[in-house]
Amino acid sequence: MSKAGDALADRILSELSELSALTDRVSRAWEMVVSRNNDFYLDSVALNLHGFYSGLERIFERVASSIDGNIPAGANWHLELLDQMSREIQGLRPAVISPELKDKLEGYRGFRHVVRHVYSYHLNPAKIKALVELFPETLKEADAALAPFAEFLRNTD
Repeated sequence: MSKAGDALADRILSELSELSALTDRVSRAWEMVVSRNNDFYLDSVALNLHGFYSGLERIFERVASSIDGNIPAGANWHLELLDQMSREIQGLRPAVISPELKDKLEGYRGFRHVVRHVYSYHLNPAKIKALVELFPETLKEADAALAPFAEFLRNTD
């Protein structure tokens, strides 16, 4: 898997770099929500949180297709993919994320679904606030899980 592993590792690290740029955007937009009580900034926060989970899900899809050989299908495929990433596949790969990180990401996965399926003026600021408060820690944990996983890919023959 060396060349394919290197390519996937590069893709993971590139995506992580892009995701880290969201930290400042989420923080600045949330400050504007709080200080100016402006719903348009709430839309920005929602979009960036959506982008955070979507970026992670792109990584997970690539791992599932390139390594696992199986991307879940059906109505619950997003949830199944997240679960798949939290499990080791014996003889193939370690778990990509911990069960604890999976639980945190579940909130972002569910929120991504809401952002895609409701009008922005229906977003719940209290739920967004909870995700914003967890965001820096969750991003740090995702990076701490995925960077070593990328290294695992580079070292796998």
